[in-house]
Amino acid sequence: MKKLEKMTQEELEQLGNKDIAFLILEEGNPMNTGDVFKKIIEILHLPKNTFDLKIGDFYTSLATDKRFILLDDGCWDLRSHHTSDKVIKVIEEEEEEEESKEDAPIEEEDSFDDGDETDEDYNDDTDEELKDLVIIDEDELELEQ
Repeated sequence: MKKLEKMTQEELEQLGNKDIAFLILEEGNPMNTGDVFKKIIEILHLPKNTFDLKIGDFYTSLATDKRFILLDDGCWDLRSHHTSDKVIKVIEEEEEEEESKEDAPIEEEDSFDDGDETDEDYNDDTDEELKDLVIIDEDELELEQ
């Protein structure tokens, strides 16, 4: 991919905001959402009210694109700038949290009898009761009325 400085305005306008953000973060340091988006607005010469109108959509697009990672300090960076050791550490911490939740005592819910039969209550006599059951389609039902 071309560097930002070498791209024409027309080439930049053909790129999506995520691709421009990728180029910005590729050349520089991690940045927060607002700063990245303001730089995109500046590069594309968009009206200033674009920031207020589109910042939420821009944040969502970064959050759903696997090329980007949101760091602890609230800044975005490229996932490729971070070693897999850090990613593995985050995954291990999440697994530890899940394990501690599994070890927690389970609260029992109040049990009640709703009157429904369970498998244990099922009786073979039910088949006998249903043997005379007749299924009527809608046309036959209309004819009877």
